[in-house]
Amino acid sequence: MTSFQDFGLADPIARALREENYVTPTPIQAQTIPLALEGRDVIGIAQTGTGKTASFALPILNRLLQNRTKVQPKSCRVLVLSPTRELSGQILDSFNAYGRHIRLSSALAIGGVPMGRQVRSVMQGVEVMVATPGRLLDLVQSNGLKLNQVEFLVLDEADRMLDMGFINDIRKIVAKLPVKRQTLFFSATMPKDIAELAEAMLRDPARVAVTPVSSTAERVSQRIIQVDFVAKPAMLAQLLKQEPVNRALVFTRTKHGADKVVKGLEKAGIAANAIHGNKSQNHRERTLAAFRSGEISTLVATDIAARGIDVDGISHVVNYDLPNVPETYVHRIGRTARAGADGVAISLVAGAEEMGYLRDIERLIRMALPREDRRTPGSREQAPAAAAPHRAGRSAPRTHMARGNESPPAAKGPRRRRRRGGNGGAAQVGRGESPRPPQIGKSEGSQGGIQGVAFLHRESRAKPQPNRNNQTQR
Repeated sequence: MTSFQDFGLADPIARALREENYVTPTPIQAQTIPLALEGRDVIGIAQTGTGKTASFALPILNRLLQNRTKVQPKSCRVLVLSPTRELSGQILDSFNAYGRHIRLSSALAIGGVPMGRQVRSVMQGVEVMVATPGRLLDLVQSNGLKLNQVEFLVLDEADRMLDMGFINDIRKIVAKLPVKRQTLFFSATMPKDIAELAEAMLRDPARVAVTPVSSTAERVSQRIIQVDFVAKPAMLAQLLKQEPVNRALVFTRTKHGADKVVKGLEKAGIAANAIHGNKSQNHRERTLAAFRSGEISTLVATDIAARGIDVDGISHVVNYDLPNVPETYVHRIGRTARAGADGVAISLVAGAEEMGYLRDIERLIRMALPREDRRTPGSREQAPAAAAPHRAGRSAPRTHMARGNESPPAAKGPRRRRRRGGNGGAAQVGRGESPRPPQIGKSEGSQGGIQGVAFLHRESRAKPQPNRNNQTQR
């Protein structure tokens, strides 16, 4: 059996691994690290939670030590791009942990926080820069960072960056990098656009593939509870009180839905907090810290905000809203049953639309999930018409993603006048206002394939789009 000692890593790195209790590498680490140590470009197909960060961080740190040179001002030697703020922060923490004995200089560039401090952090140059694509381009275009000294490029979760509309930003960034570099490219799936991007970026890459996205963790106990739509809040509270919960991660499709779930849990006497794109970066960091420490045992999140959350001891994942993209279900439940532990995944399903999503999920994972029917006898209740979700693959409203990762709160505009007819005579919602009941359609950053690529706007230039066809603004 392979061990980390077999890789021949430099002693300061090997000592850090012993302190982190790293003994046996995961499959992605065992296959990727030797190739990366040789200087090969690598395409890695692996899901979140398979140990990708160590598979690229360890060989890069080792190669930095073999050729330790002075970094030029406003430059970096290693550039790591990731889709979300949380994942970027965790990647940087891993680099610093593995490089604690080599005096590593590093910096983080993410949206949601003032850029001035980030500009100052790279003024003297850093060895490792971890960034979201939008904020990195902001730094480059403001002359706060130069990319002509990059020797190692890492793209983590490339398919998620495609879904979030970052692919054009990535192309702009790559165009500014030296041709002579080592590139490590990781993605959970390989749609056509991602495959074309990888082909353009990498030179004679080695391909490593582990844990296909269609498989779910064997140690996760999965079950479905069919409920009436209005009964979901009470059912969630009942589950969290009855189940032996250590930490529970609850997924909703929308930001407003996440806040509404938290309020409902608080009324039921359950301490919870929400994390999504409308929360400030400081709030998100405080909430994650409280979740990790056990101060709060229930975290309610949207898919984008939860991307990159790597918290030990999550015993339960609850899909309050089923995702409309089947692969997202696999990513969600992969947050539990880590490091050899067991886990529970419970999905609350209401209405014909979510039953359709469930059938898509079961086709993907090639198994029928056990179901428990707790609907009111004879109930034909559906989700409110204004909240009807869009099925995957159908034409759906585009999601405008802000630089850094998610859309900021839209500026409120004047209310539209009531219009006769359409939507049962309902008043149109003004720009930036949240329609009620909450929309449970396409989630922020949901994976809708190539057709679901979101348009990208700068936070400073984002303009709400006018309402058309008497529909509410998303």
